[in-house]
Amino acid sequence: MSKALKIKKGVDKGLNDLLEFLLKSKDIKGIFALKKMNENGAVSYSLMTSVDELKKATPLHPLMPVNAGKVLSIFSLKEATKEPVAAVLRPCELRAFIELVKRNQGSLDNLLLISLTCGGVYPLQSLADGNMKKHLPPYWESLKKAEINPDLRVTCQSCEHFIPYLADMTVATVGKKDLDKECTILLNTTKGEDYAKDAPGNIGSEEMETAETEKLKKRREEQNKKIVEDFEKEGLGFKALVKTFSACLACHGCSYACPICYCTLCDFDSKTLEYSPQSFVSELEQKGGLKIPPGNIFFHLGRMSHMAVSCVNCGMCSDVCPVNIPVATVFSRVSLSLQDEFNYLPGKDVEESVPYGVYKEEEFVEIGEQ
Repeated sequence: MSKALKIKKGVDKGLNDLLEFLLKSKDIKGIFALKKMNENGAVSYSLMTSVDELKKATPLHPLMPVNAGKVLSIFSLKEATKEPVAAVLRPCELRAFIELVKRNQGSLDNLLLISLTCGGVYPLQSLADGNMKKHLPPYWESLKKAEINPDLRVTCQSCEHFIPYLADMTVATVGKKDLDKECTILLNTTKGEDYAKDAPGNIGSEEMETAETEKLKKRREEQNKKIVEDFEKEGLGFKALVKTFSACLACHGCSYACPICYCTLCDFDSKTLEYSPQSFVSELEQKGGLKIPPGNIFFHLGRMSHMAVSCVNCGMCSDVCPVNIPVATVFSRVSLSLQDEFNYLPGKDVEESVPYGVYKEEEFVEIGEQ
């Protein structure tokens, strides 16, 4: 049972009132959250330091223009923010940020982390098609009923980790039938409680996990099983991988959008792997034909080996793919198997080491070393 701040306003307005309270009454100097960019539904992650700018904030808007974990990483990479900042992130974004912090790619210092029980987000194409306004009413209705909205990102429809880990505050949305009348914010840490002191609303108590959240989790487990089964009907192995990525344009947009890919210069974009005329000639002599651009499968396999153990299944990679390759489905299938092997859930515990950096003596025996 957690302490909970209950504000007698709709969840959007209630959260914005809390953010305004933090900016005006506490020592929070900035709010990092989604902000409206125009009236057509476009949003962008922004750092807001004035109340006037905060009026444009829409932290719960069901779009993910970029994984916010990656943005926070860039924001706090060289040094921790010197002034306290409140950041509103979805659970997979928070998990991605924690994975980056473990790799010294960001800092948790001076951050008040706010998350939510997440209903998921729509594909970015929904915004491009001009359909976001019509999507919002059914989105909120599915949240109230703890149902899966079939128009969400495929990864969101099957995500079982929609209750955040390590958040100081959690906005309860899943299964809350009175979302348009009351905003419930769970205070998970002492820091969260301290910042909520004297905030508008009443302090009560509430469970993080409820019968409604359990119902949604089971539904998503079933959906995940179905997605995996449908994917495996196409076959597994190298030939299936070649077929799946045959349309790849080598734009590398999936790696740029991925929060776990953080190298300043990816080896696959460097001169090291640039094809020379002699490389083309050599491969043509061996194969008699050559796909242009070459090396696509090598790129995806290389990226997979680097980041699969820390993949948070946010779906950004599939969402930005210009030829609609189900990158996230492939990567999540691999990453879930690998994470099960290591008994590791990325972003759950900031103190838990990334498996790739841990070596155990018994592992050397298993591969034949004495």
